[in-house]
Amino acid sequence: MSSTRLRRAVHFVPGGNERMLAKSLGLEADTLILDLEDAVTPDRKEEVRREVAGWLEATDFGGKERAVRINDLMTPWGREDVEVTMEHPPDAYVVPKVSGVDDVLRVDRLVAQLEMAHGHDLGGIALILIATETAGGALNLAHLTATNRVSALTWGAEDLSVSIGASRRRDERGEYLDVFRYCRSMTLLAARAGGAQPIDSVFTDIGDLDALRLDCQRAAWMGFEGKMTIHPNQIPIVNDVFTPSEEEIASAAALVAAFEENQAQGRMAFRYEGQMVDAPHLHRAERLLDRARQASAIRGE
Repeated sequence: MSSTRLRRAVHFVPGGNERMLAKSLGLEADTLILDLEDAVTPDRKEEVRREVAGWLEATDFGGKERAVRINDLMTPWGREDVEVTMEHPPDAYVVPKVSGVDDVLRVDRLVAQLEMAHGHDLGGIALILIATETAGGALNLAHLTATNRVSALTWGAEDLSVSIGASRRRDERGEYLDVFRYCRSMTLLAARAGGAQPIDSVFTDIGDLDALRLDCQRAAWMGFEGKMTIHPNQIPIVNDVFTPSEEEIASAAALVAAFEENQAQGRMAFRYEGQMVDAPHLHRAERLLDRARQASAIRGE
């Protein structure tokens, strides 16, 4: 499955909350995650599941990606989350608490069976994995993209801290502690190695927008393409950081033009603005321009 869909702000919407759904439809998030897991108490799982299925059937999402975070299939609710929402399916399922490839394949098989049962295109529904909410998931990251249905990987620090018994996630300077830095880095590497899109984890301090911007910038420098959001005020910052700037677009376009000129002369490596450039520089510039085109299309430019 292609991992090229634009996913900058990937925003959580509590299942069963009509007011929050209505508000989210007017936000600039690329993806809306209709949450059946952490946002829903056990006594309301069945009721909210039916409401979210109704949203998928009747709501105009205005071109936003529609994702549903299901409960773990090993819980009493996960399988039915998929079964009830597959008549009018989302674009993607967000799969939590992934501990190994068997968890991924279990969801993949269930979705495939229901695609066939309902007459949907086989393989058309993506999986977005939250890959480090358990210690097992963190250790098995490299194997989680075993099915082409996996379109994106993200990581979770909150549940991981519970899984490993960590009392905090960041140090006194606000930097991730080593184990969480490791999971962030390995999620990025596993996603790129497996052909999936790397999406950074949520930033939980919703009142500190300056710190959010710095966190986004570091993630973008590393190679992440977007970030999970939990408050509407986070979305403009996330979109701004993960959208190529006019300066970056101009620089990338000039570099691609320079490659075209040099390739016509039989050169793939050459000196450009004081440094040697070759194929990796071209691929990075082309990827940036592709993301810029997608962002422009969303804005209607």
